This record gives sequence, C-alpha cells and structure tokens, in this order.
Amino acid sequence: MPHHTPLIGTIVAGLVMAFIMGAIAQRMRVSPVAGYLLAGVIVGPYTPGFVADAALANELAELGVILLMFGVGLHFSLRDLLSVKNIAVPGAMLQIAVATVLGLALALYLGWSVGAGLVFGLALSVASTVVLLRALQARNLVETQRGRIAVGWLIVEDLAMVLALVLLPALAGISRGQADLNALIQVLGITLLKVGGFIALMLIVGRRIIPGALHWVAHTGSRELFRLAVLSIALGVAFGAAIVFDVSFALGAFFAGMILGETQLSRRAAEETLPLRDAFAVLFFVSVGMLFDPHVVVEQPGPVAATVLIIVVGKSLAAYGIVRAFGHDNTTALIVAASLAQIGEFSFILAGLGMNIGLLPEAAHDLILAGAIFSVLANPFIFTAVAGRLNAVRKVADAAAAEREAMRQRERREHVILIGHGRVGRLIAEGAGNRGRALVVIEEQADFARDAQDAGRDVVIGNGSSPHVLEEAGIHDASKLIIAIPAGFESGAIAEHARRLNPDIMIFAHAHSDDEVIYLKKVGANHVIMGEKEIARTILALAATAPQPG
Repeated sequence: MPHHTPLIGTIVAGLVMAFIMGAIAQRMRVSPVAGYLLAGVIVGPYTPGFVADAALANELAELGVILLMFGVGLHFSLRDLLSVKNIAVPGAMLQIAVATVLGLALALYLGWSVGAGLVFGLALSVASTVVLLRALQARNLVETQRGRIAVGWLIVEDLAMVLALVLLPALAGISRGQADLNALIQVLGITLLKVGGFIALMLIVGRRIIPGALHWVAHTGSRELFRLAVLSIALGVAFGAAIVFDVSFALGAFFAGMILGETQLSRRAAEETLPLRDAFAVLFFVSVGMLFDPHVVVEQPGPVAATVLIIVVGKSLAAYGIVRAFGHDNTTALIVAASLAQIGEFSFILAGLGMNIGLLPEAAHDLILAGAIFSVLANPFIFTAVAGRLNAVRKVADAAAAEREAMRQRERREHVILIGHGRVGRLIAEGAGNRGRALVVIEEQADFARDAQDAGRDVVIGNGSSPHVLEEAGIHDASKLIIAIPAGFESGAIAEHARRLNPDIMIFAHAHSDDEVIYLKKVGANHVIMGEKEIARTILALAATAPQPG
C-alpha cells in the first residue's frame, strides 16, 4: 500500500467528505455549509474512523481566509472603506463591548474569573471572515453600501482582535502582579505603531509597486505567470504583514487586494483566484467541524444554549440597534445583524491564547467551539429569513430598474462603447459628446465610474473583458468600440470577446509597443494606435509645414 502524508490525507479526506456531505445538504435544500461542517465532524478526532490532521486543516483554512480577504479587497477602494467609517468604527466597538459584557455575565454565572469572562466575551464578539463574506457573496451584497458597512465593520473587528491578542499576555501579567501599567502602555504603543506602519507602507509604497509589477506580468501575455503573480502578491503580503508587523493574515491580504483593486486588472485577478478561494474556504468549514466535540452538547446543554444565544441573538440585536441608531434603514440593519450573527477563526485564536496564558478554563474553549459551529450552521437560515425582506424591497427596485433599462436600450442604437474613463478615456468621452454621439462608458474603478456619472454619461460598472458587461453595454447594437485602457493583455481579451459578440463592430485600441500592436490586431482590433508613433508622426508633420524662422 503506498504511503500517504498527513497533508495529502487531510486535503483528500476533507474535500471528498465535504463534497459528499455538501451534495447531500444541497439535495435536502439546506446550505452546503452545513454539509461541510458535518464533514469536519466525521473526519475529526471525536468520531470513529479516519482522523485528519486538525493542525494541518487549520493552516489550510488560513490560506482560504487570506485568499477570500484578498478577493474582497479587490472590490474595495480606500474611498469605499472610508465612506463607512462613521458607522463601522463606532458600531463595531459598541457591538464588541455589548458581546463582551454578555459573555462576562455568563462566565461569572458559571463561576469563572473576571479575566476569563473578558476573554470569553471577546471571543464571542468577533465574526468569522469566511462565513460573513460567503453569505454576502452568495447574495451579491459585497459591492453594495450594505455590504460595505458589513465588511468595514469586520475590518474594525479584526483590528480590535489584533490589539487584543497582543495585549492579553500583558493584561494577564498585571492580574497576577507580574507586570505593571507602563508595560501595557508600551505594548499598546508598539502595536499601534506596527499597524500604522503597515497601513502607511501599503498606501504609499504598495500603491506604486504592486500594480506596476502586475501590469508588467500582464504585458508578458502569459496567463500562467499572471495567475502566479496574483497568488504571490496575496500570500506574500499577508505573510509579510504577519511576520514583520504582527498584523493578521486576513488584514494583510485585504490591503493587498485593495491596492490591486485600483488597477484595471482587478477583475481578472479576482477570476484567477476564485477556484482556490472556494476550495480553501470549504477546508475552513471542515476544520471548524473537526474541532467540535459532540459530547459538549450532552454534558453542558444550558451553557451551550446560552453561548449560542449570545452570538446569534445578543450580538445581532446589538448590531441592529446600533445601525438603526446611526440612521440607516431597516434592511441595512437586518443585513449587518445577520452577517455578524456567528463567530469563527479569531474566536479560536483568542480561546487558544487564553488557555495558554492560564486565563481561560478548558470548559470555555469547548463552549466557544460549540457556539461557533451552531452559529455557523444557523447563519444561512438567518440570512434566508432576512432574504424575504430583501426580496420585497428588490421587487420594487427591479421594476423601476427595468423601466430605466428599457428607456436606455431605446436610446442605444449604433452607439459607441468606450472602455475606460481614465486620462485618455475622459478626453475621448468629451470629444464624442461634443460631436453628439451616443456613448456608453464601461469602467471598473469606482472613482473613474463616479467621474463619468457626474459628467452625465451612461456608465456600466464592470470589467470590459467580461462578455456579460459588454452585453449590458449593448455590444450587439454598437457601431464602434474604443478601448482606452493601458493594459494590452486585457485589451486583447476585450477585443476578442467583442469581435465574437458583434462581428461587424469597429474596434479601436492603443498600445505601448510593436508587439502589442501585432497582438491586438491579431485578436480583432481594426485600428491600433501606438502613442510614440503618433507623437512622432505629428511632430514630423508640424516640422514639414512650419515656416522657416526669419
């Protein structure tokens, strides 16, 4: 019999069992997440049969968290993050405080110390990155204002937990008389400097290096190298942030994605990482299931029920009340409340640290794991209940949107589609407007899309390399397609899709090298303008016609 390593055994057992249980859950019209969690229980140490390596499963799950947060960062801009700071920062801090107080109250009732209660409450206060994002993505909410609030809230929670993980040992030392307040202040100051240093480095240096490196790779035309570059950026920045700045993997990956999200290649980067994100996200749920001991439910039914109620009801009500108090509508409050009604990876890390430093009893660790698995199981059903409210709101919005779309389609006949509203695209749009041509702009970057909308242009937000986006812009009825983005690799993909969807369309593009000119014409562009040649041609024309001095 051939020998297999624990890594191979864990991946194979986890994915195969997750597929089987997920398929059964889907067949029973239950969220596949329930199947993934049950798969983890089956291959875990508390049930008979094959036992996967829990430590390896947790490390593989961390990869899923990194890739998932990187993908979310790709759809976020700094402006998006700052736009929700007024609700996300105070909201997250208030909700953490409420959950911590509830957890402390339960801990004191169970006879634990105040220190144990505080760690227990903190562990119940922070939502799982994977669960929250999967729930939002399944309902196309990530890029909405409500989704941005939930994600911004999550980022603040992650930052708070980074501080908590650093400060807990110092707090434990103070409680035992082995450290003083000055030591705590010093640790806090160093942590804030590290986090601030990382954010500053990403916003100042990362903004220059990361997009430039990926654009260079894109220009090589190698899809394999491009995919490798995206994964290297996501994993490398996350790992470097954790090692150098003591920032969580998730936060490092999010900022890497956010920096890369400001480029034209963000949609392609998201597509290239999607299969790995899905696979490792499944392993995350399997790893959670592996930690769960079913005996806890039988031995401590009351504390388990109380823990689950704090997570699912207490946290949700707190989040709902906070969002409503800040003036947001009922639907937004319901979505944020449903998103946060669960716990996950940071809770396990906090519980493990609490046990290692002697603050948290083993019973608390078991309750946190039970609370995690039951809240994760319940979360899809909570979102289903919220979905009823969403559907009613959407029906009204969809009717109005359908009428607007019908009017827009009537206005679009033989129109021009412009890809990109950056420096070149803005000038083209102004020229087309002056000539009275009907124009539809496709723009992925939020800032440029807003500029185009502010200028009164018809804008489709998305990546032009997607056939669905081209169809939304009316590619079948368009007479001309102008590609005004600087990425030759992506321009070629756009031209290829456009030519297939509308064989008669006239395609214009611009390039930076002779190789790009050849490539773009090969994939369907009718006219390719290279900046250097046009400048040289104009200068020569001016020089030939300019009168001699004197």
